[in-house]
Amino acid sequence: MRTAYGVDEVRAAERDLMARLPEGALMQRAAAGLAAASAELLGRVYGSRVVLLVGSGDNGGDALYAGARLARRGAGVTAVLLAPGRAHGHGLSALRKAGGAALEAEGSGGGTELGAEAALRAVARADLVLDGIVGIGGKGGLRPLAARFARAARESEAAVLAVDLPSGVEADSGEVRGEAVRADATVTFGAYKPGLLVDPGREYAGVVRLVPIGIEPAGAPAVEALQFADVARLLPRPGAESDKYRRGVVGIAAGSAQYPGAGVLAVAGAVRSGAGAVRYVGAAAGEVIARFPEALVHEGPPSHAGRVQAWVVGPGLGSGQDGGRLVADVLGTDVPVLVDAEGLRHLEPSVVRARTAPTLLTPHAGEAAALLGVPREEVESARLASVRGLAAAYGATVLLKGATTLVAAPAGAPVRVNSTGTAWLATAGSGDVLSGLAGALLAAGLLSGDAGAVAAYLHGLAARGASGGGRGASGGGPVAAQDVAAAIPGAWREVLG
Repeated sequence: MRTAYGVDEVRAAERDLMARLPEGALMQRAAAGLAAASAELLGRVYGSRVVLLVGSGDNGGDALYAGARLARRGAGVTAVLLAPGRAHGHGLSALRKAGGAALEAEGSGGGTELGAEAALRAVARADLVLDGIVGIGGKGGLRPLAARFARAARESEAAVLAVDLPSGVEADSGEVRGEAVRADATVTFGAYKPGLLVDPGREYAGVVRLVPIGIEPAGAPAVEALQFADVARLLPRPGAESDKYRRGVVGIAAGSAQYPGAGVLAVAGAVRSGAGAVRYVGAAAGEVIARFPEALVHEGPPSHAGRVQAWVVGPGLGSGQDGGRLVADVLGTDVPVLVDAEGLRHLEPSVVRARTAPTLLTPHAGEAAALLGVPREEVESARLASVRGLAAAYGATVLLKGATTLVAAPAGAPVRVNSTGTAWLATAGSGDVLSGLAGALLAAGLLSGDAGAVAAYLHGLAARGASGGGRGASGGGPVAAQDVAAAIPGAWREVLG
């Protein structure tokens, strides 16, 4: 499990460790890891040109000490001081002793103060730029001077390496409230921060490398991400005495005359995900049977369709009154229920909160905005706060779809984050497949949070496999939703293997 801790927890752990170490030892550990990562990015340190963007905090000190290490290995290192009077004194002294230079970002020229234009030229010529402008406590976007240098770094040919967190990204939330550094890679110390794993901050961080420095944050993490071993542990496996009911029967109430394919794709996700049986109720019965003769088709209502261990309701219901009746009927059952797509329009928070069985809601950003009564842009810019707010308002587990999928429980457990997908997954019907997949896992007995997180993981992995993109989030080629459904068994085998 990859875990991320908030700023307060990380700082408390740092204070505890620093009380037991010689002064400056913790910063030296961070600088050593940062210098090693810098060397890997450069390939050859001797003769390379490195620029440090140095603010007034400890991140600037980390960058200065790392720059001193690189200078001793033959790199030409220049520190651009964005707050000259408040730069880390010992770090700056170490850099100069190692042969590095310092420029004041707004200097007037002469001596080491070569002026802003000279500093910008140094950035333009650099092979590597280290972002040590703002630390994990930073709030809001970059100030104009810092933003100018962040843009210059991005426009140069240099690799950009962020120190602990890209400056301008908020550590606890991943929010970006203005201009921020866009890094090719980030070296973070001691523990991941939520802003490195959650969009939009994740997009600014590039490849993230964790450098252990000995800190041990206390308490539960704010965010966690499942890894292969975690998913493998949670996946249901049939035993020698399993029958279809023990494996889980999932009901699918989806599709309409207008959107019959949504019902077919939700059934596909469930059939391909190990369900013992799939019961279908909806207007697309003929299409479902033609594609999946193993499905059990019923006229409805869902509550009279027969034994199920979980229901999926919502994909492709359209805007008619029948959708509202289906959602109400399913929510009135005493089994876990997943509500997606058009089904979300018919939700009342009080009805969902009153259920005794688990409820899993799976909105995308636009649907989440409608449920919260806020603009879509607010959800997209504050995804962590939005998914937590929805979970609390409805007393349900919420899976917020996106480039990073978030799964939040109503009781304040760590938010699960998943990034196994690919950009090719943004295609019509892929959410219907995810609903069927998660519904099958609910029917197999997984807790709603586990079902949502495991489904998102497998769904993304299946999309990568179907696109031919390997483990990267980009690359490969186009996929259709039915391709993703067909690739689920292969993703399942990959995890277990």
